[in-house]
Amino acid sequence: MTTITRAVSAYPARVKGRFDSKFRPLAVAASLACALFAPLPGHATDLLQAWQAAQSHDPELRAAQAAHGSAQPQREQAKALWRPSLGLSASAGRGYGETQMQGAQFTAPGMGTSNGVDFGTSVTHGNATQVALQASQPLFNPERRAQQQQLNASADIGDLQWQAARQAAMLRTARQYLDLAVAQEALRVLDRQLSAVDRTLAEAQERFDLGAAPITAVHEARAQQAQLQAQQLAALTTLEVQRRQLHDTTGLPAADLAPHLPGNIAPLGQALERWQEQAAVQNFGIRLQQRAVDAAQAEASKHRASAAPKLDLIAQAQQQRLSGRGDFGRHARNKDTQALIGVQLTVPLYTGGYRSAKADETQARWLAAQAQLEATQTLVAQQVHAAWLGEQTGMQQVRALEAALLASAARQDATRTGHAAGDRTVLDVLHADNDHAATTLALAQARSRLLLTQLQLAQLAGQLDETALQQASQSLATAPHEEKQKQ
Repeated sequence: MTTITRAVSAYPARVKGRFDSKFRPLAVAASLACALFAPLPGHATDLLQAWQAAQSHDPELRAAQAAHGSAQPQREQAKALWRPSLGLSASAGRGYGETQMQGAQFTAPGMGTSNGVDFGTSVTHGNATQVALQASQPLFNPERRAQQQQLNASADIGDLQWQAARQAAMLRTARQYLDLAVAQEALRVLDRQLSAVDRTLAEAQERFDLGAAPITAVHEARAQQAQLQAQQLAALTTLEVQRRQLHDTTGLPAADLAPHLPGNIAPLGQALERWQEQAAVQNFGIRLQQRAVDAAQAEASKHRASAAPKLDLIAQAQQQRLSGRGDFGRHARNKDTQALIGVQLTVPLYTGGYRSAKADETQARWLAAQAQLEATQTLVAQQVHAAWLGEQTGMQQVRALEAALLASAARQDATRTGHAAGDRTVLDVLHADNDHAATTLALAQARSRLLLTQLQLAQLAGQLDETALQQASQSLATAPHEEKQKQ
């Protein structure tokens, strides 16, 4: 039986009859909603276990892993720029060839020397073939050197992006884990509070029936009951949403998702200056932007170096053949074979202004990357400062809420004792219950925020890894048992 139908049973008979006739569909719908969104029975889930599952299931992390696959090929491209290249070309077709030479000197054994000799060859309707083999090895090429630096910087950026994506996935998993734990706690507190209100309503109704209490006490308890029932439906919906998010990230069955709440959390105990120093060196955002500056500088150097001379070691062999019918014989054939090994010097002279314009553009991009690096360093320093202050304030807030929880529990007991003695009203009891429930939930939220802030600080300093998650899991594993409310 749901809490809504239990509330209906507490009404007097004449009121209950009107409720049944007018609001029974609403009660049935609410009961179905409770059944639909009721939390599934779960087994304890550790934060590190959730992360290990997320590594192979988180869609964002899998996309980042696929993008990371381009890093190593870029390094191979950088190495290949200074390796020898070998090319073979071949062609075949129909061709025509004619050669005329006049005023030549001809010398042959036994024939003496003749001057003013004319030579002529002709091949018509012939078959033409050409084969060429060429190899080259760069010896001096500033443009390739800059291109190699650019490719290596791009590969380093890919590695850093992958590591940053892993840290972001760790933090995202931890946030979803703690959000689900808080949602579970919120529903537990509401269920417990609603049970207490049900008892208070029954007592108020009994006293009113005996003439020992006014009707206002019944109305106050009934109004509080209706509000809590509405909050319970909202909490059930929130719990289902948070459970689905963690399920989508980890791929774990929903029934197994029962995260722990944080318990006693130890302070990090490191000075702000030390965090700033670590972030300046290890923060992945800063490191990414530094390599982006290096890549932009290499791009600018590449276009500046495009005007520099280039020296290559080359070797080539080529043969051309043309055979067919000729004007000077029934069968004619021309054959030309060439071979060369040596060095080749290339000096760019003029490109119509494209080279200088491109160099100016890449220089401007390099300056923009440097400015972005400075902005990133400033932003990270601000984020570290804010996270460090959040950790300091969070520790104090948790301690204050722990003391407030003890005080609210004592007030709750005293108020209920006073109500039994006739010194306190039902409204006083409801207020005491509400304050204690709100403090209980606020403490759970504060502990979760504190633990998440510590993980964010570790991420900013480039130190968020499985060791940090293991330490966070230890604070979850040592969480104290939920205090039992006195009924």
